[in-house]
Amino acid sequence: MKRFARLYAEIDATTRTSRKVAALAAYFREAPEPDRLWTVALFSGRRPRRAVTATRLREWAAERASLPLWLVEEAHPVVGDLAETIALILPPPEGDEDETLAHWIDVLRDAAKAPEEERKATVLAAWAQMDMARRFLFNKLITGSFRVGVSRKLMTRALAEATGRDEAGLTHRLMGDWTPDTVTWHSLIEAEDPVADASRPYPFCLAHALEAGPDSLGDPADWRAEWKWDGIRGQLILRGGAWHLWSRGEELISDAFPEFARAADFLPEGTVIDGEVLAWDGTAPLPFAALQKRIGRKQVPKSVLAQAPALMIAYDLLEWQGEDLRAVPFAERRAQLDTLLAPLPGDAPILPSPPLAFDSWEGLAAQRATARDRRAEGLMLKRADSPYHAGRKRGDWWKWKLDPFTIDAVMIYAQAGSGRRANLYTDFTFAVWDGNALVPFTKAYSGLSDDEFRQITAWVGRNTQQRFGPVRQVVPEHVFEIAFEGIQASPRHKSGVALRFPRMARWRKDKPVQEANTLADLKAMLAAYG
Repeated sequence: MKRFARLYAEIDATTRTSRKVAALAAYFREAPEPDRLWTVALFSGRRPRRAVTATRLREWAAERASLPLWLVEEAHPVVGDLAETIALILPPPEGDEDETLAHWIDVLRDAAKAPEEERKATVLAAWAQMDMARRFLFNKLITGSFRVGVSRKLMTRALAEATGRDEAGLTHRLMGDWTPDTVTWHSLIEAEDPVADASRPYPFCLAHALEAGPDSLGDPADWRAEWKWDGIRGQLILRGGAWHLWSRGEELISDAFPEFARAADFLPEGTVIDGEVLAWDGTAPLPFAALQKRIGRKQVPKSVLAQAPALMIAYDLLEWQGEDLRAVPFAERRAQLDTLLAPLPGDAPILPSPPLAFDSWEGLAAQRATARDRRAEGLMLKRADSPYHAGRKRGDWWKWKLDPFTIDAVMIYAQAGSGRRANLYTDFTFAVWDGNALVPFTKAYSGLSDDEFRQITAWVGRNTQQRFGPVRQVVPEHVFEIAFEGIQASPRHKSGVALRFPRMARWRKDKPVQEANTLADLKAMLAAYG
């Protein structure tokens, strides 16, 4: 754990990519194999399950520090992080542990299965042996909230530097649903067969947002366009006599979409298709809200299968007859995909994404304007000669989304943020008018500058009407333009609506509260686009 804490401190102390990569590479060369494996898992988002609730941790820490619980609860929002709060208030350690990262993860996993008194004793004993830096990390592992300022790409680069292996090959090896319990360091990193797991997806190719339009992209003839669908990005894999469906977040979602079992009736072995999973009414996509009923389920009731039948709109062919096609130009991959899918019957659970014909950027812009009529978010632009990259590579794939929906709303509640913004009010609740009353309809916490958050924080301190724990009810005085990607009906909200990806587009200091939008405006949007 000491070595892991030193690694974390080195990474946290710099913003320079080269130093982070060097620190990680040195760690991968020196650490014991179980610790290396767990570090790769943690840095790629594979965290152990929560062993203790945050409530219990606060109670145990307050007791150990001989502090009243209310004081710990007040300190938490000021510090901004529970793990750090506890590490700060605990008394000095009584010993100096020298166990490995893997050892402490095993301790926590055993504790998660034990009665509460045993869990408490385990946690207190661990705290007593650790300095503040190790306590902080241990607390992060307890709560299952471990985060680190290193992308998976940087971690993989460091791994390649430490092992002398190809970075692209390592990126592929690290995909899938492996855990440190199901693999060894050798099988994951060193074994010669990079596709030993037949279910393993390829790293997804991602696009950058096109903000200013496509005029700077050159000759339209060099590009291909299609709709940007509003669903779940996925890879459908047929290998080894089985089928698998993976989301972009590396979740195996086959159980939630049993319709795709029929793909094996139409597609040959050694096929991997990249596409968008949508809820489908037989002729067009259903709203994303219908698809949400399927997400996260291990078993899907027949009623949900009937209400939200799923289909994949396919737009790329990554593997054909067992051959990796990612280095082949996009235009050729797409032609092969169309040839593969052309004979499929109408009831097959997969359709090709229709390409859009255009000979000028102006003509394509006119097609983009109709995207919402097709329940699409905009357009995807792909260079005809582009390979299928791992991750984002600027220049080859672009997403040209429609401008978001916007509505002007009144801020009525404020709450402090976390981390570096723990001393600022950054999380707000917004309302619209329903007659003479303000009805809350959404929360947002991004979109403003640090300076604007500081201004709001000072104002909240002077204009708080009531306190509800960390939440402050404020004078309804400020209007903000809220941008969002979609709207849907929601019986869980008093307003009856819920927004997708709400954020603050701007602070409307020019607009009086009385001119904010109404609930009727939201419901009109819902009727048109929900």
